[in-house]
Order: sequence, then structure tokens, then C-alpha cells
Amino acid sequence: QIHLVESGGGSVQAGGSLRLSCAGSGRFLSSYVVGWFRQAPGKEREFVCAINTNGRGTKYADSVKGRFTISRVNAKNAVDLQMNSLKAEDTAVYYCAADPVRSVVYDWPASYANWGQGTQVTVSS
Repeated sequence: QIHLVESGGGSVQAGGSLRLSCAGSGRFLSSYVVGWFRQAPGKEREFVCAINTNGRGTKYADSVKGRFTISRVNAKNAVDLQMNSLKAEDTAVYYCAADPVRSVVYDWPASYANWGQGTQVTVSS
């Protein structure tokens, strides 16, 4: 029911920063649990972080905790991902996903019904 579009990807050197945005349309994204996932070539899709519907509850993979921050920007009907201190191993296509069910298993890709097309993040080192 909701359409998602990621933006903000690009190429940076290790230690740099990027800010990704997941913009929703057709429905209010504030009513959805939103997760970020990433997939590197030849690897399984990996959980990055998630945010609950009120924006006060967040979950992070251990690999990004302390470096990445997920937040809601409701005025833009969006969820952003601020990525700092980027490492080469962060290189991947980043996807946002949304599901209206609050009991969604936040780190399980199959739990999300709606997905964006992805945006490439490349970190050189």
C-alpha cells in the first residue's frame, strides 16, 4: 500500500559520512515500522536498524551501533539513516522496508511487506 524510495547513496572514503532517506508515498509512513537492510554482492540481506511507529524505539545491528542513527522526519513522510565513521565493510546496496504490523520481527526481511528499490553505498579504504 505504501511506496518507498531510497535516496542519498554515493561513494565516500572510510571515515566519512552519508545520510540516506526513505521517503514514503500513498500512506503515512508514521504508521509503519521501518527497517533498513543492506546487501553486499554474494551475501545475504543483512539487518541494519529499525524504528518503531512513534519514533522513540530503535534497534541496531552490533556492526553499526554507535555509528549509524535512524530517525523519523515526519514532515517529509520519511525515515532517515545517518551513517558516520563509514568503513569499507559498510559497502552494500541499502534498502528500506516498512510494515504496518507492530508485531513485525524487525530484523527479519521476510517480515516486511513493502520495500524500496535500494541505493548504493560504496566506501573506499
